[in-house]
Amino acid sequence: MQTRDRDIRIFLHKQLSEEFNDDPDTLIIDELGLCQGDARVDVAVINGSIHGYEIKSESDTLERLPHQMEIYNKVLDTITIITGECHINKIINRVPEWWGVAQAETKPDKPNEVETIEYIRKPKSNDNIDAHSIVQLLWRDEALAILKELDLQKGYLSKSRKEIWAKLVESITIDELRIHVRQKLKSRENWRAD
Repeated sequence: MQTRDRDIRIFLHKQLSEEFNDDPDTLIIDELGLCQGDARVDVAVINGSIHGYEIKSESDTLERLPHQMEIYNKVLDTITIITGECHINKIINRVPEWWGVAQAETKPDKPNEVETIEYIRKPKSNDNIDAHSIVQLLWRDEALAILKELDLQKGYLSKSRKEIWAKLVESITIDELRIHVRQKLKSRENWRAD
């Protein structure tokens, strides 16, 4: 029986919930849109970093993977791709060496139930985050709120979100920007589609 996206996602959520159960500073979200919705990572864990989890079940193809890699590499601090046995060798040879690769195994007696997710390669830090891509995680009001916190809002109150994003990118370091973006995402109450 092939691993399915749904079964992997259920097990992953259970595993992440147990790991971060006592951490109020961690947000776990499904289908986080990146680069204005150009791609969505299946599950994102946001705390002191943004760790994306991409699921490629055995019933999935790898056709979209090159485009997803391009987007994920611009935004995510760490990435783990989780798949079934049939894709492992192809994925290891396609994704960057800093990506984590994990294999989902189903229970022999319950083929629709994932039993374990085992790392074949642990994720490492992404050294190539793009400031213009990370700032796009912010809604206009969130980006403007950061400008106000930094007392940089003069002349930007009525500007478009793209102009506000550009002002943020030119005004603070990428490390500062990443901190502000994570804080805004974690404090966001009403998530909406991109």
